[in-house]
Amino acid sequence: MPPRFFYTLFMLLALAAFLGARHFVPRPAGLTALPLSRRLLLALAGFIGGALGAKLPFVLGAADGLLSDTAWFRDGKTITTGLIGGYLGVEIAKLLMRIHVKTGDSFALPLALAMAVGRWGCFFNGCCYGAATDLPWGVDFGDDVRRHPTQLYESVFHLGMAVVLWQLLRHGALRYQHLKLYLIAYGVYRFLTEFIRPEPPYWLDLTFYQWTSLALIAGLAAQWAYDARHFGVRRLDAALDVDHGRG
Repeated sequence: MPPRFFYTLFMLLALAAFLGARHFVPRPAGLTALPLSRRLLLALAGFIGGALGAKLPFVLGAADGLLSDTAWFRDGKTITTGLIGGYLGVEIAKLLMRIHVKTGDSFALPLALAMAVGRWGCFFNGCCYGAATDLPWGVDFGDDVRRHPTQLYESVFHLGMAVVLWQLLRHGALRYQHLKLYLIAYGVYRFLTEFIRPEPPYWLDLTFYQWTSLALIAGLAAQWAYDARHFGVRRLDAALDVDHGRG
């Protein structure tokens, strides 16, 4: 079977994992109270934001920039900016529609499971690999160089985060902060694993994705601090229960 077949297969399995987990994860009362049209608009905003974010680094790096049709439609895309784009897409849509419901808890676990599955598609496709290594589990992706299978490392990370998020849901811990926790953890993970990826330095000996990861961590940590400062752990639940009626 060609690599593209396995890539497509695991992308479809990732979508199935997301939808299956999404069906079983409890949803905030405020989210289920929203009209179907608004829920669909939020999902669409997340999809468009994620798709644009995943392509943006490749488009900006193209010779003709944003006008490059080949950059927009070729295979290249990156998860890091895709996650940021998806998150911002939903937040901007909520702001424009004056929706005050916290939706992240119902998406964090399904997203982690989908990512754990989808990274296997990258592994079989021979993309997103790491730097050369002498470790016994190094993999030759077709260039006669044994490399870190960073796709599998990342799959293990997302699966581990799925377990953490499942436990948080079971015990009702860190309500309304699960997605922030997951994305901050991913930012830390991605920053560290860039040291074993063949990415060129971008500025101050850090890669573009390391700077992107730092921006992701800082932005979400600031939003988390804002929630804590303006609502407090106990007041947040009550405030959101009231606010969802405004949407």
